Amino acid sequence: MLLSPMDILVQFAGLKSLDEFIVNWFNPIRMIGAEEALVTRSMTFIVIHEGPSYVEEPFAFLFLNTQPRNLEKLQNALLIIPEVISSDTVFGPYDLICAVRADDRANLESLISRIKKNVPGIEGAITASVASLRV
Repeated sequence: MLLSPMDILVQFAGLKSLDEFIVNWFNPIRMIGAEEALVTRSMTFIVIHEGPSYVEEPFAFLFLNTQPRNLEKLQNALLIIPEVISSDTVFGPYDLICAVRADDRANLESLISRIKKNVPGIEGAITASVASLRV
């Protein structure tokens, strides 16, 4: 669960086609609570170039915007930073989704400041902290 404009970020591994995603996931999800408006809106990101896979739970996700010509350069620059777990270029309202590690909120704020200062080409950013739920 995320504490941000996005409530939940779900990764669907092993999909073979966009049609498979639509039939097996998108259509059923959008019908959850349709009568009661339990899900009032959704955002879809299609991964263009996936960064390294990871098992570690991120402290936060950065949703970044850049110019299309800067995508690869920005992704590579982010992946050099030790606190960056992964960086995926995506098609959707943002251009990159970046999973990061941090010890606490102050450490996260310091990381975001360093990224904005040292990584050229970022035109906009939203940070979503991860809230771990154990059931």
